[in-house]
Amino acid sequence: MQQAHISALETKHADIEARILEEEQRPAPDMATLSRLKKEKLRVKEEIVGLH
Repeated sequence: MQQAHISALETKHADIEARILEEEQRPAPDMATLSRLKKEKLRVKEEIVGLH
């Protein structure tokens, strides 16, 4: 059960990373969106580390 939760979090982390990269490639990246995504990515990463 816990491994499935970790896998789901890792998938979410990768999805957020892809969204960050996509936003950074735009001609005029939205810094507020980037900041929000980076905070969310960090929160997910901390949750993954806490479960190991």
